[in-house]
Amino acid sequence: MPAAATVPGDRAAVSPGARRLALVGGSLGNLVEWYDWFVYASFAIYFADSFFPGDDPTTQLLNTAGIFAVGFLMRPVGGWILGRAADRHGRKSALTLTVGMMSVAALLIAAAPTYGRAGHLGAGVLLLARLLQGLSIGGEYAASATYLTEASARNRRGLGSSFQYVSMTCGQLLGLAILITLQHTLTTGQLESWGWRIPFAFGAVFAVVVFWLRRRLTETEAFTEESGADGPADGARGTLGALWEHRREAALVMALTLGGTVAYYTYTTYLTKYLVGSAGMARSTATLVSFTALTVFALLQPLAGLLSDRIGRRPLLITFAVGCTVGTYPIMTALGSASSYWPALGLSLLALVVVTGYTSINAAVKAELFPTRVRALGVALPYAIANALFGGTAEYIALWFKDIGHEKAFFWYVSGCALVSLVVYVLMPDTRGAALSRAEAGADAGPGHGAAKAAR
Repeated sequence: MPAAATVPGDRAAVSPGARRLALVGGSLGNLVEWYDWFVYASFAIYFADSFFPGDDPTTQLLNTAGIFAVGFLMRPVGGWILGRAADRHGRKSALTLTVGMMSVAALLIAAAPTYGRAGHLGAGVLLLARLLQGLSIGGEYAASATYLTEASARNRRGLGSSFQYVSMTCGQLLGLAILITLQHTLTTGQLESWGWRIPFAFGAVFAVVVFWLRRRLTETEAFTEESGADGPADGARGTLGALWEHRREAALVMALTLGGTVAYYTYTTYLTKYLVGSAGMARSTATLVSFTALTVFALLQPLAGLLSDRIGRRPLLITFAVGCTVGTYPIMTALGSASSYWPALGLSLLALVVVTGYTSINAAVKAELFPTRVRALGVALPYAIANALFGGTAEYIALWFKDIGHEKAFFWYVSGCALVSLVVYVLMPDTRGAALSRAEAGADAGPGHGAAKAAR
């Protein structure tokens, strides 16, 4: 397992302008991918009745949350297929493929027939689209995490990789902005009848534009080196056999993801439903709380990423896990009685500041654990499995506890997941400064890098 280098190096051959272009290009595609992924959760309160008619709103949301969770089951498959493709054929090709798949999925949801027109066929189309989205996003996370980390300067990887969650959050903010706009221009009846289709149609168009942009990205230096004549044969890259050689690191990715993914989905996708269903807040107010909190959250990511480049990754991870373990119950309990904007916003911001310790740097940490030949697959598959088991089910578990009358048990569940990750963070080495390319490894072997070489 790679350890931290005490004297970070960098590759002078890559200009700052080229790095910024790569980060912008990778981030824009990630934004659209996650916009399409999250907009389903944001608009579920409006289209749930169209596909699952009934008198119980909680049951309707449980059905839509179930389909949301099913999408996560395809993420390990997408992580395996597209992570392997990224390691064998390049990060750029995998990024282009994922956004194309997401465009098709968004179009399917936009055109899905309602229960009144086609019975359960509409729910089936929703399910198919979510499975396709899960396949796409399973590869997107690893491809973008690997690309953003490899494309960053060695002593700025925390900053560079933080833009993954900046773009993810901006994707969600774009969805919420469209939701707020529609809430102020359409009636509730219009939103529930046909207005909910608008953001999915936008998502399909956005993805087509980004597909064109991603075809113009340049490949990372680390992958180009690995695929050279003196690198391993194609059959040695991105295989399960190669991943098995790094099974300890793969298990570490799953364990360190556990607490972070549950906390993230609790305070992002589930927050609006919780404020509406449990705190009794108006839908428009709850949406505005989420929008404002997530805006601040996005701005915090680069600051925390830059901090990790100076003090290391572990201090931020440990701070997150401690805060989430001891703070989830009181924060969620207080949010349950926060019926107005400002108290809800303050509590939401407190929670998201804590979560930033994980989100801002997790991409860099995972990428820094693996060698180039299996880096994308090593990040993709174990992360996707952890997300399918814990992230994708967080909202469903929360609603299930609410449905059986034990809503606060979910708060302890989130704290328990964070506690497991805390143990891992305390025991794992810090990955800051690990060599990701042969050029960096060669620099470590040169004069003045004895300490870095010894650290490996």
